[in-house]
Amino acid sequence: MEARAHQFEDAQQQEEAATLGMWVFLATEVLLFGALLMAYAVYRSTYPAIFAEASRHLNVYLGTFNTAVLLCSSLAMAFAVNEAQRGRNRYVVGYLGVTLVLGVAFLAIKSYEYYTKYEEGLLPGTAFSWSGNEAMHASLFFLFYFILTGLHALHMVIGLGMLSIFLVGALRKQFSADRYTAINLGGLYWHFVDIVWVFLFPLLYLVDRTS
Repeated sequence: MEARAHQFEDAQQQEEAATLGMWVFLATEVLLFGALLMAYAVYRSTYPAIFAEASRHLNVYLGTFNTAVLLCSSLAMAFAVNEAQRGRNRYVVGYLGVTLVLGVAFLAIKSYEYYTKYEEGLLPGTAFSWSGNEAMHASLFFLFYFILTGLHALHMVIGLGMLSIFLVGALRKQFSADRYTAINLGGLYWHFVDIVWVFLFPLLYLVDRTS
């Protein structure tokens, strides 16, 4: 059974409170990313041509591959939660391991993308190098790109740390049919991170890509 804190009447009440707390936390995260995406949408509609041109400097193939990687990691996480609910810690270890590997792969690819933008002189700031017109507005696009993807990457790093703790717990056989709340909430967080990227990818990488 889940260890019950003294302020709760029973384990079910504690689980419901923990779940509600996670949803409230995710709601605040939605507000954070929502505000940034709204600001991005405003500037994108104000400077559509230059944002489209700047977007073409992003590697859509790497972005697409990373999207597939993250979707697969979310699927593996769902399997891990399901196995934890059944108390099959051996399978939890396997699925969490897959999720961790895919998460690290995503960050490695994203780091490579950041490096290529650095090499191309597309880091916003005094060193920003733009051969076309409206360099200031192009720099604004990349400012949004680095803020949004960087914040997303930070959430992924936190998620990977959380998954590492769950992996240790699974190795110690801490999950069972009566004790899986923590990994279930961790799954909600990981899926949220995945959903955020599903919005970021088309908005950043596919801006008028066909024009």
